Amino acid sequence: QGKEDKKEAKEEKRERKKDEKEGSWKDFIYNPRTGEFLGRTAGSWGLILLFYLIFYGFLGGMFSLTMWVMLQTLDENVPQHQDRVASPGLVIRPHAVEIAFNRSDPANYNHYIQQLHDLLQNYNDSIQERNDLCLVGEYTEQDNEPVKKVCQFKRSTLRQCSGLPDPSFGFKEGKPCIIIKMNRVIGLKPEGDPYINCTAKRATSLQMQYFPSEGRLDKMFFPYYGKNAHPDYVQPLVAVKLLLTKEDYNIEQTVECKVEGSNLRNDDDRDKFLGRVTFRVKVSE
Repeated sequence: QGKEDKKEAKEEKRERKKDEKEGSWKDFIYNPRTGEFLGRTAGSWGLILLFYLIFYGFLGGMFSLTMWVMLQTLDENVPQHQDRVASPGLVIRPHAVEIAFNRSDPANYNHYIQQLHDLLQNYNDSIQERNDLCLVGEYTEQDNEPVKKVCQFKRSTLRQCSGLPDPSFGFKEGKPCIIIKMNRVIGLKPEGDPYINCTAKRATSLQMQYFPSEGRLDKMFFPYYGKNAHPDYVQPLVAVKLLLTKEDYNIEQTVECKVEGSNLRNDDDRDKFLGRVTFRVKVSE
C-alpha cells in the first residue's frame, strides 16, 4: 500500500509541474491578472514603440539631410572627380583590332562599311546645317550659356572618306578609309594645334591621305559640356585613307595613330589607348 501511495504522489507532482509549466507559458503570452502581453503592459509597449519611432525617425531625418546637403554640392552636368581621365583615348571605326578582307568580295567588307555609314549618320550635311558655324581655331566657350550651341562638322568634310562619292569607303579598291575619333572629356581644352598622325610599323613609309587636311582636330569643337548640357554635340573626326599598293596586299600592315601637336599625352605605356590607337590591316584580292 505504501508503494502505491508513493507512486500516486509522484504522478500528482508530475501533473502539477506540467500544469504549472503550461500556465507559465500562457501567462507569459497573456496574463489576465496583470493585463500583460509578452511580459509588458499596453502602456509599456506604447512607450517603447514611441521611443523607437522617434529614434529611427531621427536617424532617417539625419540621413536625408546629409544626402540633401551632398546633392547641393554636385553639378548634374560635370562629374565631381575626373582625375582618372587626364587625356582622352582614341578609337577607330570600323571597330576592329584587325581589319582583314578580300577587296574582290563585297561580303568580306560590307560589315566594315556599314559601321562607317552608321557612325556618319549624325554627321550628314542636312543635320549639321542646323548647327552653328563656329570660329576656326578658337575654343567655343559657353560656360554661362544655358543652352550650348553645337559646331558644324559636316560629313562632306571627310571628302573621299565620307562615303558619299564612294559608298565603299575605299574598301572596293583596296585603299580603305579608317575613321578616328577622340573620346569625349568634359571641359577638355587641348593646347596648341592638335592633329592625328599615323605611321606604319615597317621599314618603308606607307602613303596616307588625311581628311580634314593634315588630320586636324579644330579647337572650335572644345570644350565639351557633357551629355545633359550638350546633348547634340558631335566630336570632330579624322579619316585616314591607306593608299595600299598591290605590293602591300596579303601582308599585314600595323598602323599606329597618335594625337600630336598639343599637350595631350600619347606615350603612357600603362595605357595603350591614351592618345593613341594601333590597328592591323590586311588586304587580299
